[in-house]
Amino acid sequence: MKWEYQTVKLGVVGVWGIKFDEDEAQSFANDLGKQGWELVSAFSVNEAAGRSKEIVFIFKRPSSE
Repeated sequence: MKWEYQTVKLGVVGVWGIKFDEDEAQSFANDLGKQGWELVSAFSVNEAAGRSKEIVFIFKRPSSE
């Protein structure tokens, strides 16, 4: 089976911990799920001193090709 992938980045704030809009994250994940996308991975991207800059979500779905 062939797959297609989509990457979504969500910005975060905070010096001592990750803070992001959970409602926004849930909303876009649900919207993509309705389109057949499945979340396969999520990870944070760090800046200097280990502070999180953004969270990257990777989705996949079967390719139509």
